[in-house]
Amino acid sequence: MRKKTVRDIDVSEKRVLMRVDFNVPLGEDGSILDDRRIRAALPTIEYLLGKGAKLILVSHLGRPKGVDPTLRMDNVARRLSELLGKPVVKTDSCVGPQVKEKIDNMKPGEVIMLENIRFCEGETKNDPEFARQLAELADVYVNDAFGTAHRAHASTEGVTKYLPAVAGFLMEKELEFLGKVISEPDKPFVVILGGAKVSDKIGLIENLMDKADTILIGGGMLFTFLKAKGLEIGKSLLDAEHIDYAKGVLEKAGDKIVLAEDVVVADRIALDASYKIVSTDNIPPDWIGVDIGPRSVETFARYLKNARTIFWNGPMGIYEIEIFAEGTKGVAEAVAESPALSIAGGGDIAAALEELSYAEKISHISTGGGASLEFIEGRELPGVTALQDKEFDEQ
Repeated sequence: MRKKTVRDIDVSEKRVLMRVDFNVPLGEDGSILDDRRIRAALPTIEYLLGKGAKLILVSHLGRPKGVDPTLRMDNVARRLSELLGKPVVKTDSCVGPQVKEKIDNMKPGEVIMLENIRFCEGETKNDPEFARQLAELADVYVNDAFGTAHRAHASTEGVTKYLPAVAGFLMEKELEFLGKVISEPDKPFVVILGGAKVSDKIGLIENLMDKADTILIGGGMLFTFLKAKGLEIGKSLLDAEHIDYAKGVLEKAGDKIVLAEDVVVADRIALDASYKIVSTDNIPPDWIGVDIGPRSVETFARYLKNARTIFWNGPMGIYEIEIFAEGTKGVAEAVAESPALSIAGGGDIAAALEELSYAEKISHISTGGGASLEFIEGRELPGVTALQDKEFDEQ
């Protein structure tokens, strides 16, 4: 279902409350370690300012329990100001007379950033009164924070009950790309699943099994599937409660499921560990599986070469340790070389692709970890559902 976007409304001289996801990683001194999330919102911000909006930005930062001075939005506002090349005024609270006074004095093209929305108790409780107070600050609401769309909070869902609510460009892009995965993806459709536990992937597997032509499995979750086949896995990660589930998936999906055929095993998880490559039916008793092997990368690459749509969730090994990153790197190279529409989301895959310098070669990397997974699982996202639908004749 298509949602209205900022293109569908008049924002000239209007007060626009825009939910962004500026939950950026911070150093011990409060400095911003990675500003990708701020930069991701710039197209919508610049569009609204160009149209003469009075822009009020709202975001959370971290998981504060009440007011936490280390999680104020000051450094975020400062960084945004640098990126925009214009002042960004930061308020000391989220609602109240002082905030309202600052907004009343705004001119078109100016930007205000509210204090960390999670300092306010009403936010996570989606308190109607708090949502109403937020809404009173503006004429229009824009949600460009896909990463928080799976939360029914005051600034993502509650406020939409009081204001016309539309999507920003980042939200639109996420819905467009992820939507292609769950509704009629171009075939062959290849899914790559990695990461730690089978339990984290059940929703994905259930919703994609019938849609996908092939599901390639690596990462820590591989070893639960190997165990389900009756193979020994040494001291590798095991999701013991889901062995029977993995067995059922293998029986139901048949040839659709392609498991890694060789793995890198190590005597311990460390940069100076001893390691070797073994086939999956020959994992030594005291060793730990830490990555997929080169034969598996070659096999996976053959499927990816012929794919038309690829969805990737979860790395192939412990990529944070350089010697265990080759599997993820090899698969990333195969995805980058494939002519397919490639979409990555959820788990650590975004961080892995960025760290291994492959992020630019993927068609779309979702900014929303939990939100992207819930969307692909076919679950309703409150922050998306709450936005206005396009009229039938607009579609």
